[in-house]
Amino acid sequence: MLSAQSQEGYWWGELEADTTLESDYILYLHILGELESPKTAKLAKYIRDRQLPDGGWNIFYGGPAELNATVKAWVGLRLAGDPAASPHLERARAKIHELGGLEATNSYTRFYLAMVGAIDWNFVPAIPPELMLLPDWFPINLYEMSSWTRGIVIPLAIVYAHKPAWTLPDGVTVEELFRNPGARPPSLDWDRRVVSWKNVFLALGRGVKFYEKLSWLPFRKLALSLARNWMLERLERSEGLGTIYPAMMNSIFALAAERGDTADPLLAREISFLARYEIEEADTLRVQPCISPLWDTAIAMVSLEEAGIDPSHPALLAASRWLVDNQILGPGDWQVKNRDAEPGGWAFEFRNDFYPDVDDTAFVLMALGRVEDPEPVRLRASIRRGLAWLVSMQNEDGGWGAFDHENNLDFLNHIPFADHNAMLDPSTADVTARAMECLGQMGWPATHPAVERAAAFVRHEQCADGSWFGRWGVNYVYGTSGVLRAFETFGLGSVAECRRAAEWLRSVQNPDGGFGESILSYYDPALKAKGKSTASQTAWGLIGLLAVLSPNDPAVERAVAWLVSHQNDDGTWDEPEFTGTGFPQVFYLKYHLYRNSFPLYALARYDNLRQARRKYIGMQVGADEMQMATGH
Repeated sequence: MLSAQSQEGYWWGELEADTTLESDYILYLHILGELESPKTAKLAKYIRDRQLPDGGWNIFYGGPAELNATVKAWVGLRLAGDPAASPHLERARAKIHELGGLEATNSYTRFYLAMVGAIDWNFVPAIPPELMLLPDWFPINLYEMSSWTRGIVIPLAIVYAHKPAWTLPDGVTVEELFRNPGARPPSLDWDRRVVSWKNVFLALGRGVKFYEKLSWLPFRKLALSLARNWMLERLERSEGLGTIYPAMMNSIFALAAERGDTADPLLAREISFLARYEIEEADTLRVQPCISPLWDTAIAMVSLEEAGIDPSHPALLAASRWLVDNQILGPGDWQVKNRDAEPGGWAFEFRNDFYPDVDDTAFVLMALGRVEDPEPVRLRASIRRGLAWLVSMQNEDGGWGAFDHENNLDFLNHIPFADHNAMLDPSTADVTARAMECLGQMGWPATHPAVERAAAFVRHEQCADGSWFGRWGVNYVYGTSGVLRAFETFGLGSVAECRRAAEWLRSVQNPDGGFGESILSYYDPALKAKGKSTASQTAWGLIGLLAVLSPNDPAVERAVAWLVSHQNDDGTWDEPEFTGTGFPQVFYLKYHLYRNSFPLYALARYDNLRQARRKYIGMQVGADEMQMATGH
């Protein structure tokens, strides 16, 4: 772990996703007029190499073929020059028909195809820029949508308004991908119930499309101006819009639709930011969905600290100063619903000033809190600001979401373009547990109102079998582990909820001693905690067990034995599986450092408990000090 640290002080591992990124990237190069680039052939090879025997492409390691990934791969390979009649594309086309045909794809897949004239805009939900005109107090407005949805949708609204004349190359069509040629997407069909939110939004969408046909659009100029300014403001304080792949790519499409010239300085800059996500090798090229240096750094620091690295070790000092330098002290979208709080959070990426998040901030604070800096004034001030921001983001239900405050209007999930399954950012048990753990590490008592409300929320979210759902990691093993660790921090590991959860972990431990859980558990809860043992999930299971059980418990010792026996000679672990989550049932992630950071932490925690070593008490910023410093 120490050898993997950069000279600047941070850790940064690859973030891997499925082939939809490479497929979309070929389409992106085509729109930019760069289809003849050598990158196209390398992207195409990467896609071809991952085709499944049944002709499709999946969205996670070991998963079944998925319709959108397969349609995008087919289109990407056609753009790369593969003939439609080639055996691998014939098999892909057959699989697409088996999975429902092009008409059953999600709205964003169809939007990209409409954007290049492959299908008619009538097959796409309306995404008008007039969304910008809806006031904050109206139930449907931009800030009732999650941060990532705003980043994806607002650039697409600009594209939707312009409907640019981008076209596919001669001879490339998608008509053969429809199972029923010209069939209307099922997602745009009326609900059988007369009154439903789906019908309300479909009616609004049809009203928008009628409005689009008018010769005079009275609000279009103002709406486009607001959308453009919203996007430009966020581009100026980030390395790409939201620093996530779809928002960044969509912002480039929006700029291209308006400006056209790829030599335009702003457009060229955004293109260069997205190019940093490329990982090019001898004959392939893959693209990361995001980059995670702050997240990776915080987890690595906490793992090293638990492993007994001296609190003033140069590696920890370098990392802590880098983190403090990257604290966000400017405004962001989170202030729309949290107006009285001061900035102080951390983001996931190198520079994403509008979007600090709770999970990163909590982990960073825990990492910083155990560093002994010989000049601690700046460090302590940074921790105090970060803690104040974290507490301010607690929702009324006692929990925390990831990026937004009070972002939980469930009816918005029925908007036709909400089929990415992440329209909202409500409180979740795993993020709430991380915030609780942070507060406990900072010396806050279990009786503090913020902690009590958080604990009540988490208890309410517990499943009947004792487990907790994992929103941001796969899945119930991740969620359960995080909650148990949070309760342990407050000395509550023996409460009934925790005992039930520990018994659940015991019951799902694999015969080999490890823990594993397939992503399929997001689709069928009967599959929770079922899967091949992996390093990161075994570490999470072990962390959860240690929060409740003795380090001499047989379940604990079996998990430790699995990790020890599967470690490589160089200190690392192997893990091909995806154990991170972007959008459940839609998008998953493989964090390449998870397989090393979490096992290190889990084994170190086990050894510390077994040896009864004195727990290192880090820099604490208690509730009383926070109240004096902030008035909260």
